[in-house]
Amino acid sequence: MEVAREIPGVRNAVRIARSRGRRIGLVPTMGYLHAGHLSLIEAARRDATFVVVSIYVNPTQFGPQEDYARYPRDEAGDLQKCAAAGVDLVFLPSDEEMYAPDAATSVHVSGLTDTLCGPCRPGHFDGVATVVAKLFNIVQPDVAYFGRKDAQQLAVIQRMTRDLNLPVQIVGCPTVREPDGLAMSSRNAMLSADQRRRALVLYQALCQAQRSIQAGQRQVQAVLEEMYHIVSQAQPTRVDYISIVDPQTMQPVEHIDRPVLVALAVRIGNTRLIDNLLVDPMGSAPPSR
Repeated sequence: MEVAREIPGVRNAVRIARSRGRRIGLVPTMGYLHAGHLSLIEAARRDATFVVVSIYVNPTQFGPQEDYARYPRDEAGDLQKCAAAGVDLVFLPSDEEMYAPDAATSVHVSGLTDTLCGPCRPGHFDGVATVVAKLFNIVQPDVAYFGRKDAQQLAVIQRMTRDLNLPVQIVGCPTVREPDGLAMSSRNAMLSADQRRRALVLYQALCQAQRSIQAGQRQVQAVLEEMYHIVSQAQPTRVDYISIVDPQTMQPVEHIDRPVLVALAVRIGNTRLIDNLLVDPMGSAPPSR
């Protein structure tokens, strides 16, 4: 496995791989890799023949009061996991490598960023779209892989890629969960044992919403009230949002008459967790956990 910390090294490695007929797959990450990231790498290994993983905690997607400094990092462990997973190239840039001191350009995707995490994290999706566009330009992958746990982020990247005519296929991969249902996230490492236990309310609320909708409930407010009640049992928490939106536009729906994205963001202590489920009202209700 090759490791590159500078852009010319990445471009040279990709150029050689492409000259040999290799299909380039990119898995962008912020490191502290877990089974969710490894599932993205596994997907890349299945349909690409040269897999690149980027590991970069992007400062431009964090607000001034957010957890950039606390975000967990483990470069040595990440490299071991990448090697074991069969990654061909890891890109480990510095801030100086990714952003010029006088950088004045960013990417903004309108509409999709107006709801859910957008109002709660001003500028976040501009940072995400900008760094992903930069990674696409640096690596020039044929295909890139993102987790559906970050459903709004995935939608933003898909729209940016379409609107800017970027020659990259975007693949969304299923959310990977712990045995008790908690969505895997690098931020889970910030939780104490008690906070980890209370964090289960996110998935419990989503499952209750899915049961209600698939049992025939079509009133959005009724479903949201059930979810708020479940989350309230894990106090102290702070709810950023609990929403039911159209999965294509990320706009709230007034009536549940088609597949919807049920999404929430909850702060447990100082840690902000997000989760979502795509729910088809015509599907069958899931079993209780």
